[in-house]
Amino acid sequence: MMPDATAAIEVRRLSKTLGRRTVLSGVDFQVAAGQSVALTGANGAGKTTLLRCLASILRPTAGLVRWFGRPAAGNPEGRRLIGWVAHESLLYPQLTLRENLAFAARMCDVAQPWQRADELLAGTGLTPHAARLPAAISRGMRQRLAVLRALVHSPRILLLDEPFSGLDAEGTAWLGQLLDELRAAGRTLCFATHDEAAVGRLADRVLEVRRGRVVEIEPGAANAADAAPGTWPAARAA
Repeated sequence: MMPDATAAIEVRRLSKTLGRRTVLSGVDFQVAAGQSVALTGANGAGKTTLLRCLASILRPTAGLVRWFGRPAAGNPEGRRLIGWVAHESLLYPQLTLRENLAFAARMCDVAQPWQRADELLAGTGLTPHAARLPAAISRGMRQRLAVLRALVHSPRILLLDEPFSGLDAEGTAWLGQLLDELRAAGRTLCFATHDEAAVGRLADRVLEVRRGRVVEIEPGAANAADAAPGTWPAARAA
């Protein structure tokens, strides 16, 4: 089958075995450019494994992943298409917030990396904390910084693993509004979550990982009231 260059993400017959366990088996789906897709499923179903394969962090046991028609495997330049937010922040503990962002910008060949770091910090209200180490800030602030790092090179595809986990109301509102803005700007989003409200508000499609396969489902009717844009809970004082 010829690659579909119109798909931001194309997954063909993807399987992944970890040890003796088959986590994913013959997964097929596409994500059109500009779509927002939620990955749901029980704990241990394979959502994180699938996201890591989509990000080309894990190599599939079989099958392939393409980004905009180009193979993800063995494509280091193509990795600049991807922004990756892991469940853990993965920040460098010995670098300040500003240094973490500037380092990520340099690794992605962003022009003027320090200026880019300052722009992102200012837009998120983290400038007063720019000289602090990750260990000296809250879990919510670290999550914000992890998201900013993933966006430092303006990727066309953003992959997020449980991005709302551990966030308070203020952090949830900030992240939800940011993802709304990215959707409006035509970015492609794929995120794993157990947060039904986030699914209702953000997802154009819902894919459930179930017994190693991926099944498309309709968002629950209970989420319909949450689906309207601009209805994220008001940020509260920290």
